[in-house]
Amino acid sequence: MVLTPEVGDDFIQWRPPSGDTSTLGLVDFSICPHLAPEGRPGNTLAEAEAWAAAISAPAYAVDDQTAFRVVDGEVEVVSEGTWHQLRRATP
Repeated sequence: MVLTPEVGDDFIQWRPPSGDTSTLGLVDFSICPHLAPEGRPGNTLAEAEAWAAAISAPAYAVDDQTAFRVVDGEVEVVSEGTWHQLRRATP
């Protein structure tokens, strides 16, 4: 998540005295991790969709069997689990 442009208030548990919540921004999308089915530990798809509504970047919700490969700005989702693209990049 630290590689994304923003993580959103839902995932910020501590703020430095300056109040700065910026991240590294090495990729152009944000991630809602630990996607889990209803009733299981983790974030539900409904929670991920609500989080994505407050994110300005394209966003994905991913479970623990999902990763990303980014080469020359091209994003590839590598997964044996479940993932959802919640917000697409706008041209």
